[in-house]
Amino acid sequence: MTLQPLPLLPIGPQRSASREVGDRLELLHALIAAPTFDPVFRPDTMQVPENHPVFGWICRVPGCRRGEESMHEYCNVHEDQWRTHRDAGGNVVDFLRTAKPLPTHAWADAPACLICPDVPAWSQMSGLCFLHADRWNKRSSYQRRKHGQAADFEAWLAAASPLPSFGKCRVVVCPEKADHPLGMCRRHKNRYEREGRPGGARLPENWGRWLLDRGKPIGLDFGDEDGFRRWCSTTAPISRSNGKLSLLGLQPLLKAEIKWAMFHHAQQPDAPDWPVLFIQRLANDCRSQDASSLVDLDLDRCRMHSAKIARRMLRFLRLIYFTRPDSKDAGFIETEHFGVRYRHRDSAIDLGGVSQRWLRDLLWDWMAMRLTTDPPRSRNLFDFTRRGCVELSAYLEVQAPAGGHETALLDKSHMDAFVADQRHRAEHGLFGLGIHNRVGGSQPSVVTTGVLTTVFGGVRRVLRMALDSGESEKIGLDRGFIVAAPHGANKTRRRRPFPDSVARALAAEENLRQLDALDFEDRGLRDIWETLVVTGRRCSEVVEVGLECLGRLNGLALFWHDQTKVGNYDEAIRIPERLYQRLEQRREKTVARFVHRHGRPPTGKERLQLALFTRRSRNRSGQHAVSYTWFSTAFRNWVAQLDIGHAVAHQARHTLATNLLRNGANLVHVKRYLGQVSERMAEHYVHLASTDPRLEEALNAVWVAGPGSAEPGLILSGGESMTRQQAEALAIDLTRRSTPADGGFCTFQPVVNGNACPFNMDCHNCDKFVLSGADLVYWHRKREQWRTLAERAPDPATADFLHDVFEPTARAIDGLEKALAAVDLLDDALALDLRRPQDYFGRIWSTAFRARDLHRHETEDAA
Repeated sequence: MTLQPLPLLPIGPQRSASREVGDRLELLHALIAAPTFDPVFRPDTMQVPENHPVFGWICRVPGCRRGEESMHEYCNVHEDQWRTHRDAGGNVVDFLRTAKPLPTHAWADAPACLICPDVPAWSQMSGLCFLHADRWNKRSSYQRRKHGQAADFEAWLAAASPLPSFGKCRVVVCPEKADHPLGMCRRHKNRYEREGRPGGARLPENWGRWLLDRGKPIGLDFGDEDGFRRWCSTTAPISRSNGKLSLLGLQPLLKAEIKWAMFHHAQQPDAPDWPVLFIQRLANDCRSQDASSLVDLDLDRCRMHSAKIARRMLRFLRLIYFTRPDSKDAGFIETEHFGVRYRHRDSAIDLGGVSQRWLRDLLWDWMAMRLTTDPPRSRNLFDFTRRGCVELSAYLEVQAPAGGHETALLDKSHMDAFVADQRHRAEHGLFGLGIHNRVGGSQPSVVTTGVLTTVFGGVRRVLRMALDSGESEKIGLDRGFIVAAPHGANKTRRRRPFPDSVARALAAEENLRQLDALDFEDRGLRDIWETLVVTGRRCSEVVEVGLECLGRLNGLALFWHDQTKVGNYDEAIRIPERLYQRLEQRREKTVARFVHRHGRPPTGKERLQLALFTRRSRNRSGQHAVSYTWFSTAFRNWVAQLDIGHAVAHQARHTLATNLLRNGANLVHVKRYLGQVSERMAEHYVHLASTDPRLEEALNAVWVAGPGSAEPGLILSGGESMTRQQAEALAIDLTRRSTPADGGFCTFQPVVNGNACPFNMDCHNCDKFVLSGADLVYWHRKREQWRTLAERAPDPATADFLHDVFEPTARAIDGLEKALAAVDLLDDALALDLRRPQDYFGRIWSTAFRARDLHRHETEDAA
């Protein structure tokens, strides 16, 4: 199975091709006629302003009138001068101050002849048309030769007779006026001569005398008039860096598509530069292929830059040619139809790899539901889910009756067979059946344990939503087929800290110079890596920092960053002076790049928006940072050069977390320094399974009665402030007076002494069961679980029953929260997510107080 290119035009069984083209042309004409549409892009012959922010074409040296070299910022002469100046150590500010502006080689638009108002001037020196310039040169030469003095130009000019207009250039695509009796502009006449005069067009003898002296019109003689006209209709416009774009000779729909795409591109933030010369080449390619629309264009036959621009134009057009239902029928989903756009990713997600229409529709519906109600933070969830459905589709196409297209023929056995097939492929390292990635050709990927998790999770998400919504019943899909889809249990391994030998290799100065050498554009590759090692930040938190990420507070060097994954913004941590100085140098380089592009330093507001590590392309304002892919690819290549085995940058975070714990920090410190969600996640990073991760003094013992007691949530023991002597007198050693249970502790003395539980270990309904402050997160999860069950109840009566059953437990949880809040421990309890058997014997959880002793202590204080 191979992936087909994403469709562009909506497919409708009752729509003819002519009606479809007409509808699209009407739509584009309406958009182009809108008052918000830039009038620069409306004519078939556009003259783009020289300083246009996206399509500008003039040299950046102030006062220079020459067009910039393609993909550069200066004209040819100034580009060479700038490179020499830069290589000598100069900066752009000095270059722009000393560079001398240059006049243009030729007119961008030739003015009218001084004598003939309807004929363009030919010579910049005299301002005359071709014939009058020739006559004046002959007159001037004769006067000098005959009389030894120059002729009177003003007198000759006053006596000269004007020529009639030669009309527009005969070349169909040329917007210029003809300045020669052949009916061509100067440049096309020169091209006509160079190409051997196709068709043999020629003027009669003494045609100039006929025009000037007798005022008679002249005709053309042809050796092959059809050949001449064919040349005029097929030759391309003259390529010039003057901001002029000719769409003449293109089909009406194609003209409208290019106009609207150019306008839409100009509205994009930090849109990449599109030289007008490249767009003209694209128009020439469309004309040579006789395309009626960009959809018909064979991009493989286009030049590289033309094809690149055409692909982006097609993405713009897809947004207006398709509605949501159209995209569903065509086999893709457009996230921008839902107001969602993921960075560095295409907004269209291709679903064409799912061949069964019912499965593809279910996948589209699931994605539409998530985009509408809860868009994920990245596109990975959609890609993973699509991958699962592609694998299922490929299997059904081969193994199921009717290729899996008939839902009535599918049952539990087919899903069981699919699951067994996937597990077999994962166990033996075989290739999958489906092709889910458009990039890389038509080869499937190897099924691994991680892929297995992705596939099963994706299939189950889509099918379970269909079951819950009732859609599966509508399409006749067997319930057994759906429930047989297993969970995608995530059993991926954790990253390990760097071994000592690897850490030394990654920090060696000689090796770091190799890393620097890979950064041939000096975007800050080594700076990013050293910051990751020193700070232990997530890679994206370093890559995407702003220019003003450095600062000093009371003399301390600070690194400011956003922890977007956990919702912490403007977080600051101390950094060594050496790293501070290195990042300060990077900041100076970034500012110099801004000055190079804009010819001035950034304002205070612009500095707040600039990225520290700026990417090269599509970054006119400097607000976009290099991508994680760019950094990870370069880092991977560096590690391969060092020959130290497998290593990834994220291991630096694990290494720092482990070293922090070994040097006296506890999990609370690790969590706060690394910006973790919970201590459990911090424990995931420290990699010390043999170490007891007790959080000393993190949570005092607060106990409430369990859900099975007469008064759920009643405070049994609290952490109220008291003297040390009072606390020692009232403290209960819970290691001797209780035993751990699921979600709390059992205080029934026979069980504490080691006897069997006489209540069949029904802890949650037992009045001897108590909750502690360390159990709060566990019971929050239980509450969410019961709420989910109640929401999925088939009728209101069942939902009410489930709520009533859980009501005592809810009161116990509320009581526990109130008790923790009373002693200012609620936030710490909510942040605590660590329950292992050995923790129950730590002092945090093992110390509590009898309720009657606490009551007596309070009475004595009141007396």
